[in-house]
Amino acid sequence: MKRIGLIGGLGPEATIDYYKRIIDAFKIANNDFNNPDIIVYSVNLSTLMSLMKDCRYEEAADYLLNKIDALQQAGAEFAAISANTPHLMFDLINAKTSLPLISIVEATCNECLSNGFTRVGLIGTGFTMDASFYHEVFNKHNIEVVVPEINDRTLINQKLFSEIELGVFKDETRSMFIEIISKMVLIHHIDAMILGCTEFPLLLTGNYYAGIPMLNTTQIHVDAIVRQCLSTD
Repeated sequence: MKRIGLIGGLGPEATIDYYKRIIDAFKIANNDFNNPDIIVYSVNLSTLMSLMKDCRYEEAADYLLNKIDALQQAGAEFAAISANTPHLMFDLINAKTSLPLISIVEATCNECLSNGFTRVGLIGTGFTMDASFYHEVFNKHNIEVVVPEINDRTLINQKLFSEIELGVFKDETRSMFIEIISKMVLIHHIDAMILGCTEFPLLLTGNYYAGIPMLNTTQIHVDAIVRQCLSTD
């Protein structure tokens, strides 16, 4: 098995979920405790968000690149960033490292292609919903990506950083999210919803809401990480 490198802390709740899901994948495959080596570098979310809020994306990319280099020096054979938002800089980071990186966006796009989805919703941080990095990857495969209206995007982002990133999961927030998803199904006729923040599956635990499947980017990314870990390439 290849040694896994994981950039965590973005936020911590999702990092815990990633680790557990990776280990659980190997529990399912065997019962002999034959788990992979995993190196986790938990970074400072405040530092990264400050750089991104100031649109200092080159510096933000270099900040993460420094941590990826540390993973490589520690023996990681490939790495993944356990959050959607930093993938805004994925191409910048990927161009500067020799360590293979597993993209959460590419993995999610492949999942959509496998299921024949052609118009998908996207919810995430304000950065993720306002940026084009999901659209750019999906448009290459003729999949349309739709985000909520501006007021709903603002509300989602506010709830994310005042509650969800802090490990607070409220029933009223869940209901609000489901209402937004239902609105998008009604107005945009989306056939699936991308949970484009790796904390969202901790709030929206069902596989379906408003009659459409939820694309759990955490699980999709973990599946891709496990495949790479087991590959002989």
